[in-house]
Amino acid sequence: MSHVETETADQPACWRRAAQVAVDRAAALPAPGERVAIVGCGTSYYMAQAYAALREGSGQGESDAFAASEFPSGRTYDRVVALTRSGTTTEVLELLTRLRGGTRTVAVTADPNTPVPKVADDVVLLDFADERSVVQTRFATTALTLFRAHLGLHSDAVVRDAETALAEPLPEGLLECTQFSFLGHGWTVGIANEAALKMKEASLSWTESYPAMEYRHGPISIATAGTATWMFGAAPEGLPEQVRATGARWVESDLDPLAELVRVQRLAIARAAAQGLDPDLPRHLTRSVVLDPQA
Repeated sequence: MSHVETETADQPACWRRAAQVAVDRAAALPAPGERVAIVGCGTSYYMAQAYAALREGSGQGESDAFAASEFPSGRTYDRVVALTRSGTTTEVLELLTRLRGGTRTVAVTADPNTPVPKVADDVVLLDFADERSVVQTRFATTALTLFRAHLGLHSDAVVRDAETALAEPLPEGLLECTQFSFLGHGWTVGIANEAALKMKEASLSWTESYPAMEYRHGPISIATAGTATWMFGAAPEGLPEQVRATGARWVESDLDPLAELVRVQRLAIARAAAQGLDPDLPRHLTRSVVLDPQA
């Protein structure tokens, strides 16, 4: 069994622990009314997108998400949240260093023995969700569970949905699909982006992701027999029928969108296995992007 398979299966237990961490470390996380930016790279950036939409959508304060390399230096925030599994990502460390002594920062990370605790004002540690695989699964979803719990938007039902996502067979025919479009609305746009990335990383699949209402504005032109369009959350009226009319497969479920992401993770692993790929070691990727300052 690959590391990523083990780490994917461990997510319900991690989510339960993250909900308690949200209580224990509440003071380190943004307070209601604060103007907040959430930053990350890759998967962490997409989790930042989901968190920002959830926080602002629940009325707890203006919330923006940025790739760490694209943080707008001219804006002011009450707090910046940096999401970094490794604690060594160059762009995140450079940003935290630049903000030190000015904007208050908190890093959510999996490893305390890295540079990040030295440059962030606060650290929330999710070491129990750390991973050996290059491909992120449980750390990303555990971090988002932490944020959802802190916002009062997490429940035991979400964990039960994750257990269902792990136990039920994957929909038939998905292993053979040639292309996947993942759709979301609001906070699940970030989930859709992460689903597309996960499939690319682990199985070299052709994937795209869009806000659901934007899918009609061009991207639906690639939908055909042998492709799949996968919705996270409630679909816009008429869209499922429109996609099915193209001959493409429409995928949705009643599971919580974060639990639905677990199904995509499982599919990515299964497609990797079918192609003889190692999902723990995706092509051209490493666990952390550490840039050579001399390069």
